[in-house]
Amino acid sequence: QVQLAESGGGLVQAGGSLRLSCAASGRTFTTTTMGWFRQAPGKEREFVAAITWSDGRTSYADSVKGRFTISRDNAKNTVYLQMSSLKPEDTAVYSCAAAKEVAPIQHASYYNKWGQGTQVTVSS
Repeated sequence: QVQLAESGGGLVQAGGSLRLSCAASGRTFTTTTMGWFRQAPGKEREFVAAITWSDGRTSYADSVKGRFTISRDNAKNTVYLQMSSLKPEDTAVYSCAAAKEVAPIQHASYYNKWGQGTQVTVSS
């Protein structure tokens, strides 16, 4: 089993920055791709970014390209989401997830392990 624990959420003003962390523990060798997803109240969960553990290939949702950066620290089994130029519409619960895919997949159905999520609130 793989356990995922997010941290770093909080309240920030529009235009500000936050860095989220997702620490993976347990049988981490069974995962090859990590993703960040978010869900705002009354909305469906949406893909944010993904990265492969092996070579760091990334993919991003169009809505966050140029503002968010996903990275990983293999030695720490931790994935980060650096969020800049935050907007009120970025307000959501952000969750990290793990998959066995070899590419930075964007479809939530491919991810089989999920963290509890961390709240990000951007005030206008």
